[in-house]
This record gives sequence, C-alpha cells and structure tokens, in this order.
Amino acid sequence: MPWLAKMQSNPGDIRILLLLGYLIIMSLIGFSMMGIDKQKAKRKAWRIPERTLILIAFLGGGPGSLLGMYTFHHKTKHNKFRILIPIAAMLTLYAAYKLIQRVGIMG
Repeated sequence: MPWLAKMQSNPGDIRILLLLGYLIIMSLIGFSMMGIDKQKAKRKAWRIPERTLILIAFLGGGPGSLLGMYTFHHKTKHNKFRILIPIAAMLTLYAAYKLIQRVGIMG
C-alpha cells in the first residue's frame, strides 16, 4: 500500500485519516439515532428532536442518517428530511472524497 508509506512520512495525512474516522463515526451515530427515534415513535416515548437529527446529519452523519431514514422508514414523508438529509449526505460524501483524494488512496 504505497499510500500508507506516504502517510507515515507526512503527519498532515494522519489528521486527514482522523477526519475520515470522524465522518464514519458520525454516520454510525446518524444511522443509530434514526433507528432509536423510530423505536421511540412506535412506543410513543420521548423523541429525539428533529433539529438534533438534522444537526447530526450536517455534522458529518449525513450518509448514515440517509441510510437510517430508509432502513427504518423514518421521517421519509417529511419534506424537511427528504430535502435536508440528502444534501447533508452529499456534502459529507464530497468532503470524504476530497480527503481520500488528498491522501492519495484514490487517484
């Protein structure tokens, strides 16, 4: 893996990998929060505020939130979510692509 050798010689690349790790963790959180909120909705329990779900998506959890929306069939009829969550996912995926490109993992 030539990109790994390149990374070891450049500490800035390690920061980029940490940022990628952050985006992965945020996506897992976004996915989980959609599932948790769906279960709470079914039990008519206290819910996660909509603004929190959207904030998590825009803080890097967009792909996971989008996947969670459709996996759990949660918030799929709300226009606010149908518009904002895909935008957050696209922004996150673009940022991840640029970070990966910078490290040289992909062309």
